[in-house]
Amino acid sequence: MTSTNAAGDGEMVASLDHPMGTGLEAREQTDNDQFAHYKAKDRVIHNAKAATEREQSMTLMQGIRLYPKAIAWSMLISTCIIMEGYDVCLINNFYAFPQFNKKYGEFQPDTNDWQVPARWQAGLSNGANVGELIGLLLNGYVSERFGYRYTIIGALTLVIAWTALFFTAPNVQTLLAAEVLCGIPWGVFQTLTITYASEVCPVAMRGYLTTYVNFCWGVGQEIAIGVIMSMLKRNDEWSYRIPYALQWMWPVPLIIGIYFAPESPWWLVRQGKLDEAKTSLLRLTSLDKETGFDADETVAMIVHTTALEEKTTSGATYWDCFQGVDFRRTEIVCMVWAIQNLSGNSFSNYSTYFLKQAGLEETSAYGFALGQYGINMVGVFGAWFLMSCGIGRRSLYLYGLCGLCAMLLVLGFLGLVPEEHRREGSIATGSIMLGWALIYQLTVGTVCYSLVSEISTRRLQMKTVALGRILYIIVGIVCSVLTPYMINPTAWDWANFAGFFWGGICFLSIIYTYFRVPEPSGRTFAEMDILFQKGVSARKFNKTTVDVFHENIEGAVLNNYEKRMAASSAEKERTV
Repeated sequence: MTSTNAAGDGEMVASLDHPMGTGLEAREQTDNDQFAHYKAKDRVIHNAKAATEREQSMTLMQGIRLYPKAIAWSMLISTCIIMEGYDVCLINNFYAFPQFNKKYGEFQPDTNDWQVPARWQAGLSNGANVGELIGLLLNGYVSERFGYRYTIIGALTLVIAWTALFFTAPNVQTLLAAEVLCGIPWGVFQTLTITYASEVCPVAMRGYLTTYVNFCWGVGQEIAIGVIMSMLKRNDEWSYRIPYALQWMWPVPLIIGIYFAPESPWWLVRQGKLDEAKTSLLRLTSLDKETGFDADETVAMIVHTTALEEKTTSGATYWDCFQGVDFRRTEIVCMVWAIQNLSGNSFSNYSTYFLKQAGLEETSAYGFALGQYGINMVGVFGAWFLMSCGIGRRSLYLYGLCGLCAMLLVLGFLGLVPEEHRREGSIATGSIMLGWALIYQLTVGTVCYSLVSEISTRRLQMKTVALGRILYIIVGIVCSVLTPYMINPTAWDWANFAGFFWGGICFLSIIYTYFRVPEPSGRTFAEMDILFQKGVSARKFNKTTVDVFHENIEGAVLNNYEKRMAASSAEKERTV
């Protein structure tokens, strides 16, 4: 009886102690988890704040000394745009080649020669645009899934395959297919090069590496014009096959180089690969005691910014680009791209047309085109100089549009030149267009690349920039259709008076820029996020003070950081 009671009492004690013990252990575990969570948040905020202060106080020369490897890798990846600029420039300049026209054109009894029909010229010129639209949309998903490096390598591999179609095309239909197919990887290059450049460098260097992409466009076009001029004396099919074959010289070296390039640390953080993000940062930097660089602090800054964006951005799809705060950012990026064409870009490309009207020979006209593409490159260096003088991106873009508008109005008034002075008027028009090109490249044409990369949120940047570039292409197609009608004497015959039309559109672009485009210079990505979240006016961006570290942060990326801290602490304990 006694033993039974003892056993019963023991069971009763056990039954009472067990739930209580379990409850205490659960509460202790919860307290420990909460303590670890708050500790992780404090660690993120402390390190992110230190990295932000260090980055914002960093001078350009300090950035160059600390990030020489990032500069080299970014320039390598931007070389993809040199290849694209070369490829795109070829087709529009092949229509003057007799052998090309004989191969892909139709015989015209009226003129007694071979010409590619206008319908096929329009198809070939816009075929690449169609492919680029596809590539831009696909890139928003593919690059976020597989990373920037492997996406670019895949696109370069496609270029190798599609170039074979260019080189062996038996008819104009195959040539059109090649243009569409090659446009897909070209669309990938247009966004990835800008995004990679903006994510591997500090604030002090962001404007320079992103705008370098525009320099690459000029280099590609300059090489293309040079190759075409060297082929003018050839009368065989190799006059167009050799330029096509030269497209093969780019992809293989680029694939090899990009394979060894470090991945974007921002993409790695978004994927939860924090240790790999730190390794990537170390590969992008060199030891510089002056800046006191700390890779862990920079990773914490990226984590903090990403956590803020998880809080303000509901998802990472194209639809999310049009939701809430991100809709304003998408709108600005799209319009900044579109204004490049709306400011008279398509009209300026007809400088050789007016010079030919003045009686210049074909070789001389190509020489002017060569000089115009050279201006593209010089303009980038000029824009760098202006930015180094402290002029902001918004200011350059706005004042540049004012200069372009004035020159377009001058072009319009040149239409009033009497017919007996037509030659002088045409030379003046061609010269003014070259001056327009210089102002354009000093400001709008170059600064645009920096604005679109800085205004979009990191989490949606690839998709936002893709949408902006899509609008740029669509507006470009419309402009390229309208402009020939405006200046062609057999159509609307506006000639120089088209300058008034584009000058009016440019003036509307000035108004939009003044009220809608903010100043991102000197701002971290986290500060840009808060400024947009608070709805700060574009005109007050550079004067508004924000403290990003008072914002509450949560999300998956913070949980990953917490796990990394726990693993690091456990490793230290085992070592001790």
